[in-house]
Amino acid sequence: MIVIPAIDLRAQRVVRLLQGDFAQQQTYASDPVELAALYRDQGAQWLHVVDLDGAKTGSTENLAVIARMAACGLRVQAGGGVRSRTQLDAFFEAGVERVVVGSLAIKQPQIVAQWLAEFGPERIALALDARADDTGLFRIATAGWTELEKADLESTTAGWLAHGARHFLVTDIDRDGMLGGPNVPLYRALAARFAHAQFIASGGVHALDDLRALRNAGAAAVVIGKALLEGKFSVREAMDDRWIR
Repeated sequence: MIVIPAIDLRAQRVVRLLQGDFAQQQTYASDPVELAALYRDQGAQWLHVVDLDGAKTGSTENLAVIARMAACGLRVQAGGGVRSRTQLDAFFEAGVERVVVGSLAIKQPQIVAQWLAEFGPERIALALDARADDTGLFRIATAGWTELEKADLESTTAGWLAHGARHFLVTDIDRDGMLGGPNVPLYRALAARFAHAQFIASGGVHALDDLRALRNAGAAAVVIGKALLEGKFSVREAMDDRWIR
């Protein structure tokens, strides 16, 4: 299982949101490029970056910072408001190795399917942000997690696998930023049903034991944000074979 530290950007600063709510933002003093370099020095090979300004307003002000992060020698997976080919190309030009696409894959899947065909499944990851409805069915959320779609998580995954997708960043919205533990049963169920998919777990990690649980559940990778920023453990500790082998 690959450990991927995460950095969320807003106005070129390191921030975290609670459950994606821009009104519940915590800003950290760390310089984003210096933080990326620290994660690299502690053993990280990949970095996950979310451009929150891009997601909310379509702003490109964080792209220069993302480019500097990529220049640190990390393999960068990044997204945030990718709604057009121009924005996709801008991420690639900034040195991003894998672009994360979310709402567009639900709203205009034909466009994302074309990108998958053109660039291949290693360059595009699909962000499937989900929340359980009243029946317990995980349904896809879009528009900054404000709209709950009719599409459910498993059928959406199946559909994109048929289009050649391989990497799926799956977030249980209710766990995001809460440090309450990841939804291990969700990832176990997904990995069991879709053996050829690479699921990247996101949301809720707060302790090293969570990494072992996610690995045993079949997650291919895990994105860790707030737990690192809050000092629950370090990237170096997370990279220890006891947790991720």
